[in-house]
Amino acid sequence: MASDDLRATRLEKADQLRQQGLTPYAYRWPITHHAAQLQAQYADLAAGEEVAVDVAVAGRIMARRVFGKLAFFTLQDETGQIQLYLDKKAFEAEMPDDPTAFDRIKQLTDAGDFLGAKGSVKRTEKGELSVYVRYFEILTKALLPLPDKWHGLTDVEKRYRQRYVDLIVNPEVRDTFRKRALVTAAIRRYLDSQGFLEIETPVLMSEAGGADARPFVTYHNSLDMTLYLRIATELHLKRLVVGGFERVYEMGRIFRNEGISTRHNPEFTSIEMYQAYGDYQDMMTTVEELIVTAAEAILPSLKISYQGEAIDLTPPWRRITMHEAVAEKTGLAFSQFDSLAAAKAAATAAGLKDIAGCDSIGRLLNEAFEQTVEATLIQPTFVIDYPVEISPLAKPHRSQPGLVERFELFIVGRETANGFSELTDPIDQRQRFEAQAARKAAGDLEAQGVDEDFLTALEYGLPPTVGMGMGIDRLIMLLCDCASIRDVIAFPLLKPEVTTGESLENL
Repeated sequence: MASDDLRATRLEKADQLRQQGLTPYAYRWPITHHAAQLQAQYADLAAGEEVAVDVAVAGRIMARRVFGKLAFFTLQDETGQIQLYLDKKAFEAEMPDDPTAFDRIKQLTDAGDFLGAKGSVKRTEKGELSVYVRYFEILTKALLPLPDKWHGLTDVEKRYRQRYVDLIVNPEVRDTFRKRALVTAAIRRYLDSQGFLEIETPVLMSEAGGADARPFVTYHNSLDMTLYLRIATELHLKRLVVGGFERVYEMGRIFRNEGISTRHNPEFTSIEMYQAYGDYQDMMTTVEELIVTAAEAILPSLKISYQGEAIDLTPPWRRITMHEAVAEKTGLAFSQFDSLAAAKAAATAAGLKDIAGCDSIGRLLNEAFEQTVEATLIQPTFVIDYPVEISPLAKPHRSQPGLVERFELFIVGRETANGFSELTDPIDQRQRFEAQAARKAAGDLEAQGVDEDFLTALEYGLPPTVGMGMGIDRLIMLLCDCASIRDVIAFPLLKPEVTTGESLENL
C-alpha cells in the first residue's frame, strides 16, 4: 500500500475512535513501571506463572501479532521493550461495559501508535515476560508507518535527516545519546568538584576570536552592526579570570563556517576551562583525569576499541615534543636549521608535499607534523611545545625560544584537546593580534582581527593562567565507537533534500 494510502487509512481509524466518543490524542497516562524495570524485577519469573500485581505501562507499539481472540503487541518505552498479552476473555471480564474493547485494540491500532496498558505481570509458556492487559487506552494515533527496513548505508542520509525515526527503530542510537548525556554530566560533576565554576559567555560577538576559524556572520538590526557567531569561548572566559574568578569553564555550542566531514560539523559542542596559577603541565594531568572520569561513567574498562583499534586510556599518557615527534618520523631536526630555505630543501628531500606556503620554520615544522606524525598517534599522546607562529594566544616557552607552552592531545590519530599556558603579556598579545589582522587583511578567512577590549582586560592584569579546549563530539565518538561526528550529534546540519526539477548546484 502506498504511503499516502496508509496515512489515509490511519486517519480513518482516528475518525472511528472519535465516533466512538474517544480521543486518538490523549492528555495523560499514569505510569507505574518502565519496561526495563519490569524485566529486571521479574527476571526469575517462571514460564507460565503470573504475578497478581497492578502495573501501568506506556509506549510505542513496535509490532503486532493477532491470533483471533489473542493478540501480542511489542511495546517500547525509553528503557526498552515489554510484551503486551491481550486476551479477549480478560477484556470481557474486566471491561463488561465496553464489549468492543478487544476489537478496537485489534482493528484500530497500528505499529507506531502510543498505547497505555494496565494489568498483571505474566511470563508466557514460551518464556516472554508480558503485561497481561486488562485495560488500555490509545494515547496517540501515528499517521505515518514505521519503516520496514532502516539499517544500511543506503539509509544513512535519511537516518540523519529524520533522526526521530532513527531513534525509534535503532536502540543503539538512543543508547549513544543517553551515553552522551551521562558523559557531559560526569564532566561537569568532575569540574565542579575541583572548584571550577561554569559561567555562560556570549554567542554573538562583535569580534570573533580565540581560534583560527572562519566565522558565521550575522547582523543586528536595532544596533545596526555586524556580529559573528562565536568560534571559541576563550577570550570571554579569560576576561572572567581577569575579573577574579580563579577556575572557570563553559560547555556550549561553537560555530565555525568550515567544511563538513566525518570529524567536522559547523556547529559543535566544546568545553573550555581556565585555571589561574597553573601551567600546561598541570592542565595535562587534569585532562587525563577528566577523560578517564568521562569514560568510567559509561564504560566497564579503560581498555576500549575504536573502529577495531585497541585503545588504552589508562594514565599516565605519553608526552612528546613536536620536534621529537617529527624527528622520529622524518629524521629531520628542524631546530638545527638556521634558514627557511635550508629547512624547506631538507623537508622536500624527506618527502613532504605542498610546503611552498610555509613562511617560517615553525610553520614548516607543523606541516611536517601534520603530514607524517598526526595520523600515527593512536594511543593517547600529548604533543607539546608548539611553534609560536601557530599559537597566537599561548605563553612563550620558558626555555625554548620560538616555541610556546602548548599541548595537543591526540587519540586515534585525531586532535582531542588543545591547551596552553596562557599569554598574559598585553604587549606581546597585541603584536600577535596585529600579525593575525595582517593575515586577515591579506585574505586569510580563518585569521581574526584585533580585539581591543580583550587587550584592555589584559592590561588590568591576567594572573598566570592555563587553559584548555576539548571537542565533546569527538570525545563521544571515541567512547561510543562512532565513525562519524554526525552519529553523535542529534540533529546535524544537512543540505535541503533535492526535489524534482532541482539540481544540487541550485541548493
